[in-house]
Amino acid sequence: MVAAAIAWAGSHGSAEMGGVPVLFFCAAIAFGVQWLAFVPAYWKQTEHFYDLVGSLTYMLVTGFALFASRPSDGRSIILGLLVFIWASRLGSFLFRRVRNAGSDPRFDEIKPSASRFFVAWTLQGLWVFLTLCAALAAIATVSPSPLGSLDALGVAVWVIGFTIEVVADLQKSEFRAANPGHYVHTGLWAWSRHPNYFGEIVLWFGVSLIAASTLAGWQWATMISPIFVIVLLTRVSGIPLLEKRSDERWGDEEGYRRYKARTSVLIPRPPRR
Repeated sequence: MVAAAIAWAGSHGSAEMGGVPVLFFCAAIAFGVQWLAFVPAYWKQTEHFYDLVGSLTYMLVTGFALFASRPSDGRSIILGLLVFIWASRLGSFLFRRVRNAGSDPRFDEIKPSASRFFVAWTLQGLWVFLTLCAALAAIATVSPSPLGSLDALGVAVWVIGFTIEVVADLQKSEFRAANPGHYVHTGLWAWSRHPNYFGEIVLWFGVSLIAASTLAGWQWATMISPIFVIVLLTRVSGIPLLEKRSDERWGDEEGYRRYKARTSVLIPRPPRR
């Protein structure tokens, strides 16, 4: 229902296929792919390709929007390129990580339950569509505006966020490889306990800034995109789960308690003394 409401709002002034707004097709694809992937995932009791399917869905939905709308403006091409770069990098990174780890602890309790596992896949469909909705509205609009300074600012913000996310992931991987079983506390992780999530939030703000130049009327409802990313990562499946897991694993260590007390949860800043 949430996705349908946002698709309706974002479809004002957008391209259509057979009389149906492109954004409705995008929402259907986002959910449909997850529901199809759920079947073999539950059958095999595996979450190994959960994140990979999510990333591929980002590219599939964006690619469909570009194909169906056939935009001729530079903004749509830029948005599509940024989504493809981000999704391909993150999807391959997360797939390699879960394959090397053997499992993803987030799914240990919910995999045996068909209903709970199905909800997890459904939420990923919602995650894909709501995160992309501003970009999709901009791509599908029939009245694009010329590229301007806001677009340049959005690209710069995206580059900053993407760089932070990539560097944070690389630093964590290298630290864990050299120090198995220890919490990462060096590099960007000395300034934030979750710098990768900070980078993720920043880059989607960049995407929304690029899209904002061409939004009008009800389409502004699609600016829920960066807000949704913040809520998801800080209140639902991101930081709360990782903080709980870290506390259970290292909560008795004095060094970890000191690191947690000195280091920002999300926004990077120098450690407190």
